[in-house]
Amino acid sequence: MKITFLGTGTSTGVPEIGCQCEVCTSKDPRDWRLRTSVLVETEGKRLLLDCGPDFRWQMIQSKTYQLDAVLISHEHYDHVGGLDDLRPFTRDKSVDIYAEENVAEAIRTRIPYVFREHKYPGVPKLELHTIDNTPFVAAGLPVVPIRVMHGRLPILGYRIGNMAYLTDLKSLPEEEFAKLQGLDVLILTALRKGEHPAHESQEEALAMIGRLRPKEAYLIHMSHRIGLHAEVEKELPPHVHFAYDGLMLFS
Repeated sequence: MKITFLGTGTSTGVPEIGCQCEVCTSKDPRDWRLRTSVLVETEGKRLLLDCGPDFRWQMIQSKTYQLDAVLISHEHYDHVGGLDDLRPFTRDKSVDIYAEENVAEAIRTRIPYVFREHKYPGVPKLELHTIDNTPFVAAGLPVVPIRVMHGRLPILGYRIGNMAYLTDLKSLPEEEFAKLQGLDVLILTALRKGEHPAHESQEEALAMIGRLRPKEAYLIHMSHRIGLHAEVEKELPPHVHFAYDGLMLFS
């Protein structure tokens, strides 16, 4: 399995508009973060996890020319804002999008022209598949949804093989922990240092990693308030890593 971190930033990205802090003015490219998205390649298939507003540039940078399915965690703009840019991937066939019913409805509302009976020429051909938190198959690959609480909002994380992607996590219902045993790679939110009402802090993420005990863990969805990559990386245990845009793993 090949895992590419297309973006590792929170909803505002890093640098944040107008900010002159040491992170937003850093010359280290690892401190520049597009909105969070991950590409998983396994068994000849490519699954995109979330499709935010930086999707077009992420595809250009990663030289990705084929997608087999898109898994959406929730309806917030930083996770769905790039769906219209799927157009180049749908010239010959539609792209399958997997999302919960409320998320699918939000997508239909935001880009209604994509789903009309009589479509404007050139709109992306998207096939929406409604899922819940029971296992399903996407592009022939088994996927286990994980119920995640984004503050008070229930959203989905995903397990594919021995990799799990948990973005915008604040807490997990107790029954979901059993689905996350035996992980080789855990990817999860660490928004900043210090508590936030809807996202795990770095401290909370480390506690979650301590309970789930993956072989390796990668922090994502960071804001500029977490600190400089070069400094934070030194604070982490050996099996926990501060992910950055463009990082590739082979699991």
